Amino acid sequence: MDAPVQGRERRSISVVTPVYNGEGSVAELCRRLDEVLPQIALEHEIILVNDGSRDRSWDVISELSSRYPAVRGFNLMRNYGQHNALLCGIRAAKYEVIVTMDDDLQHSPEEIAQLLARLDEGFDVVYGTPKAEQNGFLRAVASRITRLALSTAVGSDVGKNVSAFRVFRTRLREAFAEYHSPFVSIDVLLSWTTSRFGALAVDFRPRHAGPSNYTLAKLVRHALDVMTGFSTLPLQLASMVGFACTLFGMGVLIYVIGSYLFQGSIPGFPFVASLIAIFSGAQLFALGVIGEYLARIHFRMMNRPLYVVRSVSGEGK
Repeated sequence: MDAPVQGRERRSISVVTPVYNGEGSVAELCRRLDEVLPQIALEHEIILVNDGSRDRSWDVISELSSRYPAVRGFNLMRNYGQHNALLCGIRAAKYEVIVTMDDDLQHSPEEIAQLLARLDEGFDVVYGTPKAEQNGFLRAVASRITRLALSTAVGSDVGKNVSAFRVFRTRLREAFAEYHSPFVSIDVLLSWTTSRFGALAVDFRPRHAGPSNYTLAKLVRHALDVMTGFSTLPLQLASMVGFACTLFGMGVLIYVIGSYLFQGSIPGFPFVASLIAIFSGAQLFALGVIGEYLARIHFRMMNRPLYVVRSVSGEGK
């Protein structure tokens, strides 16, 4: 057991865990959290969000909430996805620091103290990144795709360290209190508030029970949601492809005109190809520009905050 951390008398912690088909591991998770949390915080709670599980997860959560006073359970109407379930728990949290972790015990409760110590170094968000991946090849590829997609929205420095095992200050949620889009990425929402992101390498354990519920298809779908919902990169790529096609078409047209001036004939296919390249490129470029304006309308409808105040000083506060 880790020694109590400095500042325990001032710290309160909410642990938020989305649960999907986790009946075989969630009880062990709560048992270990119940041992660890009193050592690192005076006040704590464990929020378990049942995300439309098909097994007895909700029955287990209900039993745990009666056994442990710190456990609170939320039973969603259907499966909304990991990040949507996390948002439900984050909005329900009542303490000053939020810890998010999976229900499969790959994230060790005993590592929370290290992440909190890192948070105290002046960060607002700290990720527990794995020292070594515990997933198969396809899952590892999908995780890299997801991180790449996140990098388009939050920056490469943050995107490369993103993990479901994270700690952050609860006041950050004020930035997305009015967010209502069905497409949710907790990491993007956190990036709306702060640039103080940190990371710490921790051990990821094998799953406690059962196969992973986060399939390759779900990870790729989440990556697409992030890229199209929080980034203009696809639109910018369309514009660049259109501009490149236009330049290529103009180059071919110059070649065709040069052939006519020096040889007295116009090559038929290159001439037609140049015209097609120019017009199709111009269309793609125009669509990209129109898309940029539509993206700005899209971002306005997200209710993204104009600013978030970290602290106030003076008599009028």
